[in-house]
Amino acid sequence: MSKILIAEDEARIAAFIEKGLRANGFTTTVVGDGDAAQDYLLTGDFDLVVLDLGLPGKDGFSVLRAVRAQHVTVPVIILTARDGVHDTVAGLEGGADDYMTKPFRFEELLARVRLRLRPVDRVPEITVLRDGELSLDLRTRRAQVPEGTVDLTAREFAMLELFLRHSGQVLSREQILSHVWGYDFDPGSNVVDVYVRALRRKIGTTRISTVRGMGYRLGA
Repeated sequence: MSKILIAEDEARIAAFIEKGLRANGFTTTVVGDGDAAQDYLLTGDFDLVVLDLGLPGKDGFSVLRAVRAQHVTVPVIILTARDGVHDTVAGLEGGADDYMTKPFRFEELLARVRLRLRPVDRVPEITVLRDGELSLDLRTRRAQVPEGTVDLTAREFAMLELFLRHSGQVLSREQILSHVWGYDFDPGSNVVDVYVRALRRKIGTTRISTVRGMGYRLGA
């Protein structure tokens, strides 16, 4: 079981990441400042770190430089503000392996975590998800149905990917909101219902069923 350090001072974001990672089988430790993050990383006990650049005390850049100077090779995924292009470049040049801009979807972060933890000799990751005659190409971000190719918006793609990765399972509105809209979702919003209707129009009205009082399910 991989051990992941989450270095994030915003409690809501840290809890969002920790909950998702634990649900996917990872062991997590959360710290809220750069000094603690550096101390933990220098122990060598972690398989990956999600590192916010804007930590109090030592910022993410300082932590990254310090651990790389000590030849700590743990994979680092940095978190940065959406407009922090300069910070992103500096972080990657300073030794980070990947980055995420805030706000972000957990599914994307999870994919990046799995990618960085993948052994070099592992079988290549699946790039096409399928359920019967429905398929979704993760590279082109297009769906395929018997009637032809379907172009999707970014949210539609994220929602369909979530359904296909959990085919046959009932997904609650809160689960869908959390994974597709990230940690800033409004639990009282009807946006999930709106996007499900839009997906049904594109991929077929019978593929996503409503489970009354629980949520939605793709497939049987």
